[in-house]
Amino acid sequence: MTATDDAQRRRADEALPSWLVAHPLLAGWLWLAAFGVLAIAAAALDWSAPVVLAVVALLVLPPVAAMIVVLQATPRRALETHGSVLGHFLTRYLVIIAGFLAWTASIVLGATISTTLSLLAEGRENEVLGTGFSLVLGIVLPAITVLWIVFLLRCAWFLMKVRGWRQFPASTTVPARLLLRQPRLRAVTIGLAHPGVLITAALASGVFLLAIEIDELTLLLA
Repeated sequence: MTATDDAQRRRADEALPSWLVAHPLLAGWLWLAAFGVLAIAAAALDWSAPVVLAVVALLVLPPVAAMIVVLQATPRRALETHGSVLGHFLTRYLVIIAGFLAWTASIVLGATISTTLSLLAEGRENEVLGTGFSLVLGIVLPAITVLWIVFLLRCAWFLMKVRGWRQFPASTTVPARLLLRQPRLRAVTIGLAHPGVLITAALASGVFLLAIEIDELTLLLA
């Protein structure tokens, strides 16, 4: 890093609003509330799906970006002193259960699609094939959304172990080298990487995405 780059980063750090540096957690909650209301309004006013998706992406952007920065900089060994054997195996048990349920659901849905297409196939092969692809896409996207929620919840669990629940944790396993020359940005990043904010963002974005996908699937089947 050159002296010029270092000076630019310091100026950018000093340019952060003092209120944001002092209240990053509150800023995160306000951001979620504002874009949550906007997403509800977008759904109620029947905005186009791309616009709603853009709103949902903006809703999760700050906590997810902060989470990525914090967890990327935190070595895995920092978690070795946390947790228990019970927690270790319970987590894997829940993952196995979730995988089994997903596998069972895929079999049921596959059989349903096959039966539906067989009933529809009366000299309209091309139309039925297009419907089949649309149905598969309508099933895959909700599954990806559920996995997205689970992924963020898992990351929130790691954040709880790494930095706790306080806005400015007294002790943290986040490496000191993270944004070392940008202390104000470091405070904002750790404040936004809050497990509660990330859990809320995961659930809210998941609900909105599932609502869009179910609506599209309902229109397809109507």
